[in-house]
This record gives sequence, C-alpha cells and structure tokens, in this order.
Amino acid sequence: MTKDQLLEAMAGKADMSKAEAGRALDALTGALTDVMKSGDSVTLTGFGTFGISNRAARQGRNPQTGAALQIPAMRVPKFKAGKGLKDAVR
Repeated sequence: MTKDQLLEAMAGKADMSKAEAGRALDALTGALTDVMKSGDSVTLTGFGTFGISNRAARQGRNPQTGAALQIPAMRVPKFKAGKGLKDAVR
C-alpha cells in the first residue's frame, strides 16, 4: 500500500477529505518522530509500541571485497505489535 492509497483509506473511514487525512497522517508521523528522537516510546493500546533500540558497535564485512570494517553503535527505531493487531492479522 502506498501513502496515497493509505490517505484514500483514511479519508473514507473517517469521512474527511484526502487533504485533511494527509495533514492528520503528517501530524501523527511528526509526533511519533519527535517523541522517539527524545528516546521515549509511544504505546497505542491494541495496536503496538513504537520505540528506540540501541545497537552495539560490531565487526562487519564488505560483501564485495570481504574486507573487515567496524560498524558503529547506533540507535534504531523499532515497532512491537500489540495483541489487537496480532489477533487481527492471524
């Protein structure tokens, strides 16, 4: 599903225009990004939890040359599906 298709689905379910659905989606993604940047998580009961995971530095290999390289530690976004979402897709 593309963003455009998602906006059409949101507009249809919420009885709003596609432009309003676009603003709502942008507000949601912006709020999620801001909270996750600060290191906190966002829990949407029945849907899931958006959070941050810390990856340790590790040794890797360049797949083309086989040369060893150091992969730095980093923070990455993660999502854990909630029970409601898991049950819905089963």
